[in-house]
Amino acid sequence: MYRQFARPLFFRLDPEWVHHASLTALTRTPLAELLAPFARREFPALRRKLFGLTFPNPVGLAAGFDKNAQGVTRWPQLGFGFMELGTVTPRPQPGNPRPRIFRLPAEQGLINRLGFPNVGVEEVARRLENIKNAGRWPKTPVGLNLGKNKDTPLADAGRDYLACFRRTRELADYLVVNVSSPNTPGLRDLQQGALLDSILAPLREEDTGCARPLLLKIAPDLEPPHLDAIVAAVEKYKLAGIVATNTTIEKRGLSVQEEGGASGRPLAARSTEIIRALRRLTAVPIIGVGGIFNANDAREKLAAGADLLQLYTGFVYEGPLVARRICEGLT
Repeated sequence: MYRQFARPLFFRLDPEWVHHASLTALTRTPLAELLAPFARREFPALRRKLFGLTFPNPVGLAAGFDKNAQGVTRWPQLGFGFMELGTVTPRPQPGNPRPRIFRLPAEQGLINRLGFPNVGVEEVARRLENIKNAGRWPKTPVGLNLGKNKDTPLADAGRDYLACFRRTRELADYLVVNVSSPNTPGLRDLQQGALLDSILAPLREEDTGCARPLLLKIAPDLEPPHLDAIVAAVEKYKLAGIVATNTTIEKRGLSVQEEGGASGRPLAARSTEIIRALRRLTAVPIIGVGGIFNANDAREKLAAGADLLQLYTGFVYEGPLVARRICEGLT
């Protein structure tokens, strides 16, 4: 029904307006509760235990959809086995100028150049605290994706990640260091060498006992030598896992040529390739992201070595029952 009626209407409207309107409807009205009987089911065979957390099913909501932690109690109602909120930065920022989201219906993809628009880590932390204090924390794991402000020099990026980590480590169930978005100038340079050390070393000094699962989100455009270095850093700093991958800057042959990162089907094969390469190099858990629309896509990522999955563009194209459909197909 979503694909036949709602999606054609939504795709006539501005993508960012639709995103905010949908988020508002799901988080500030009873819509998610009304959908819950159709969207949420138990799948005991799909339950996972990773880095000390129990995931009711392996299908999660990817970072970027709920940047400001508006739907923490809602995403489980739509059948997601976990969620990753953010990306959050130390200070609020508006992101890049609009328009900054572009649909690729022919390729079932999106291009975005949002640039981490968010209300800032302090406001997000307050929202998470209010939910915890009210006894409404979901049983599904809640992750938080951490970034740096656009105007923070790369040499000082570690300071931004550390500030976000300090404010949220007692709140989120796991935390993700995002050094792979193509929409913050220079951010992807932080995936390499001394710059990556300058971020991860202070985080580990702050959390010497590795009490909070800390993951690293990487780009799909890395070459094999860079993957070797990523795995070495993950092992050196005892990270809990890798999120693979962010959006791609490779847009050859796409019907829309806009600056930003491509997601959805145009990303699927490359993200799977990265997952497969990582699995050959390391045994740490991998969250697979990129072009997952149905159970076949999910099986492909799991066969390549992913332990968990995340959706963003697949949610946009397939609608609010997508997590349940994927889980049913996997069983």
